[in-house]
Amino acid sequence: MSRLIACLTLAAGLLTSASVSAVEISISCSALGKEYEICKQGVDAWAQKTGNTVKIVSTPNSATERLALYQQLLAAGAGDIDVFQIDVVWTGILADHLQDLTAKGQSVVSQHLPAMVETSRVNEKLMAMPWFADAGLLYYRKDLLDKYKRPVPQTWSDLTETARMIQEGERKEGKGDFWGYVWQGRAYEGLTTNALEWIASYNGGTIVDEKGEVTIENPKAVEALKTAAGWVGTITPEGVLNYTEEESRGVFQAGNAAFMRNWPYAWALAQGADSTIKDKVGIAPLPKGGADGRHAGTLGGQLLAVSKYSKNADVAIDLVMYLTGQEEQKRRAVQGSFNPTIVSLYGDADIAKANPFIGDLEDVFSNAVARPATVTGQNYNKVSTEFFNAVHQVLSKRAEPAQALNRLDRDLKRIKRSGWQ
Repeated sequence: MSRLIACLTLAAGLLTSASVSAVEISISCSALGKEYEICKQGVDAWAQKTGNTVKIVSTPNSATERLALYQQLLAAGAGDIDVFQIDVVWTGILADHLQDLTAKGQSVVSQHLPAMVETSRVNEKLMAMPWFADAGLLYYRKDLLDKYKRPVPQTWSDLTETARMIQEGERKEGKGDFWGYVWQGRAYEGLTTNALEWIASYNGGTIVDEKGEVTIENPKAVEALKTAAGWVGTITPEGVLNYTEEESRGVFQAGNAAFMRNWPYAWALAQGADSTIKDKVGIAPLPKGGADGRHAGTLGGQLLAVSKYSKNADVAIDLVMYLTGQEEQKRRAVQGSFNPTIVSLYGDADIAKANPFIGDLEDVFSNAVARPATVTGQNYNKVSTEFFNAVHQVLSKRAEPAQALNRLDRDLKRIKRSGWQ
């Protein structure tokens, strides 16, 4: 009897200890597409495993608005969010407010794509962990290319011609709201990624080069923006000037566009049971600027970082290591088409079955165009804002490409005067 009482007392003590040590932390998860749902499943699995609880804080879909929210919270030293989902170009901007993850992450970070690891470091310190990789891709309607006997476009000129042909044909058959090509044209970070792809595909550089020199004012960049501006109102709706990822996906997934530029997340949604274009979609690298151009997808993706103001930093770091680990990255790839950052997963049979294009994407990510975030440091947000506003003026016919890029060159050099970092 005394042994039973002792056992019960020990069990009660353990339960009390567990309840005392269990804490509640919070994580910001994007609600773009299936992101919130897939994030919640991973967070819930960790919570069940550890006994802790996690509150998910939903954030704006617009990357620009999300960054502004983060900066406001962190500048105030607020501990409202313990774990931040951050864009690959925000690490340098937010680093002063983040925990150094080197001690916990150094032993496993070498398993990840080098390009993603590079975006996670600031001054040799690991300030975030890679979560999923992204690069801009071309989505196309396989059935419509077959119907109009057209190949997958290899250049922007090919795409323009094919999009116009399919648009005219579909409209003649009664689809008055059908468009050739949709993408992200709102004045926000998404336009920076689109426009960088156009310019890089024409060999027009990356706005600011690796040495910190402003290179945006050049004939190739002018040609790229002139091409894109020509789409608006012809093969692309004028409403694209206010599209983010979800607006363009909505048009494409409703069956009202032949081509779409978007991130890999859109694949799982296009293949969903309720999708009108299920089994009709193909994916390819974005077109080249011309015969001497290149396929250029902007490197995107998301990292997980821990706030310096977290009251439960060790627990928050444990959540980050779980969510960015191999098992969770595999689940996210299979269920949500979120591309792993762990290199070995690109050979995983289950992931390949769920996402037939996955094997091709390792090369796309390895050769993706990086935004000039590392070289411009905390000034990156200013650089990007000046860039997407200038591009938006060109697309909305308020400025000629050469005029806009000349003004942009001057404005970026002014920002550079006090040093990039």
